[in-house]
Amino acid sequence: MKNDTSQTQEMDTSGHAHPQSFWLWVMCLTGVDYFSTLGYQPSIAFEATGLLTPFATIILVMVTLFGALPVYAHVASRSPHGQGSIAMLERLVRGWLGKLLVLVLLGFAATDFVITKTLSAADAAAHVIKNPMLEQYLGWDQTQMVITMLLLVFLGATFLRGFKEVIGLAIVIVGVYLTLNVIVVGSGLVYLWDAQHFHHVEHWLNEVQAGNWHFEHHFGDDAGYWRIGLICAILFPKLALGLSGFETGVAVMPLIKGDPGDTEKEPAGRIRNARKLLITAALIMSTFLLGSSLVTSTLISPEVMKKGGAAHDRTLAYLAHGEMIRDGQSSACVNPVFGAEFGTLYDISTVVILWFAGASAMAGLLNLVPQYLPRYGMAPQWARAIRPLVILFTVINLIVTWKFDASVEAQGAAYATGVLVLMCSACIATLIDRWRSRRGRWFLRLSWPFALITLVFIYTTLANMIEKPDGLLIASWFIVAIVVSSIVSRFMRSKELRFQGLHFVDSQSRFLWDSMKMLDFPVLVPHRPGGRSIREKEESIRKEHRLGPEVPIVFIEANLGDVSEFYQTPLMEVIQEEGVFILRINRCASIAHTIAALALELSRSGAPPEIHFGWSDQRPMAANVSFLLFGEGNVPWMVRELILDAEPDPQRQPKVIIG
Repeated sequence: MKNDTSQTQEMDTSGHAHPQSFWLWVMCLTGVDYFSTLGYQPSIAFEATGLLTPFATIILVMVTLFGALPVYAHVASRSPHGQGSIAMLERLVRGWLGKLLVLVLLGFAATDFVITKTLSAADAAAHVIKNPMLEQYLGWDQTQMVITMLLLVFLGATFLRGFKEVIGLAIVIVGVYLTLNVIVVGSGLVYLWDAQHFHHVEHWLNEVQAGNWHFEHHFGDDAGYWRIGLICAILFPKLALGLSGFETGVAVMPLIKGDPGDTEKEPAGRIRNARKLLITAALIMSTFLLGSSLVTSTLISPEVMKKGGAAHDRTLAYLAHGEMIRDGQSSACVNPVFGAEFGTLYDISTVVILWFAGASAMAGLLNLVPQYLPRYGMAPQWARAIRPLVILFTVINLIVTWKFDASVEAQGAAYATGVLVLMCSACIATLIDRWRSRRGRWFLRLSWPFALITLVFIYTTLANMIEKPDGLLIASWFIVAIVVSSIVSRFMRSKELRFQGLHFVDSQSRFLWDSMKMLDFPVLVPHRPGGRSIREKEESIRKEHRLGPEVPIVFIEANLGDVSEFYQTPLMEVIQEEGVFILRINRCASIAHTIAALALELSRSGAPPEIHFGWSDQRPMAANVSFLLFGEGNVPWMVRELILDAEPDPQRQPKVIIG
């Protein structure tokens, strides 16, 4: 098939508009989101599971390495242009149902990415306010709100300078933050490994075995390991924030530099490097999660990790500041550098990475939104540009921050809900994709490991929603906003010609079409296949419209394809039947748009043709609804409107005649 590109609009869905970088540097952009959760993950985990945190974290790490990582490695290979699992599901579910599914998932993605920015900025603001050196200067009203909004505006302004500057900053921020955490967590592990201090670990294990693992509840005098494992499996979904980062990892794939031989359809180098990114990030985070959970559970007293305690929401910073550990000594005994100066440096690094966590979310949104909504006709064309989107998302961030009063706790449920729903969609898409790639009986086609992973994530998501239903409610507002705005945009843009050119069945059809454009065919007549024959249609149209036998007629047989598509590139076959030319066109998104586009194509190279329609008894309202949803109602009137909008010169406009 050959493509007539004379009317084709370029639609970049690859993300190549952005400069590409070494995969390790792009990992830092993902890492500011993923790794920054170390600032609050140990506290969230302890509040949920108490002294069982290290055991629950083992389950979290297993789900990360043997669940999320294989799934997203597969997603990266099937969707290498930053669209993620949503693109996979889009290919699996066609029509309006597929579009609606994508819009719903975009709503959860927006929840994930937007709340990532607002929650992280709010947490960074809280760290600034609680800093002893700044506390006396930050006593005005709405301090949390003002600082959070300033951080979000500054983030948006940074993105207006471009991706390279953002990636460069991310490298420095992540490098410093991970180095400081290596010092804090590594020093704690070395300290515990020493035989003189191993009693901290023994005391922790004794408390767990005695059932004293939670500060609010006592679970019996003897807790066996099977019981501990069951409790951890039940409570594991509360640690789900530690799974963030994977969707962002595939969303920023267009920024990853591949091999010189990569092509748009087969970017093997980019896929391989994306998998390196995912593996490296998962291993780094898993190591820190395990290490930090053990260090904080054994060295820090549960009393100071309670809500309102000195270590609440800042357990690692608590150690870095040289605060008191279990045996009454300063944590400076763990590492002599721990103290006010080192703790302040750690606080600064934590505040910066929490603020900058929004950078990876912004990158994900800027790669994700232009891939879908403009292509669906559900967003204006300016939504493809970077700067307007940055400004739009920054305004949305400020509105969300104001709505939730810059509260970290109020936004946590929505964040976890967005993350887990997207991970469920990735699991389901991977499972279906693997099923379709195999042959044989169902139990041979089913990928049992991925089926198990999918069940785990479905359980985790449902448990999170039941525990915190407000997260689903918040996500629903994003979904409703996207769906409603998309429907309005699609309606407003319904009169755009949205024609991208033609594909041809064979070279002969292309030759005949090119020849027809050079000759004079003054009359086009749409013909519905399956009704009257071509000869009967011709006799009827000549009689009713008073066309003599010397007037050549070209019949158009347009067959609908996926009517939910906005842009169309129909497939044309030009044939001769019973002495007349027939343009048989398939894969049409709209009958009216196809007929109007063909008439305009002929008028550009010759005299404008007339389009002759028969009279329809369909009611106007039903015809309009049929046009919007099914692409085939109110055809004559819509063809006329499309021609008037597309061709401003009245002398070049094809005429529409109804009789």
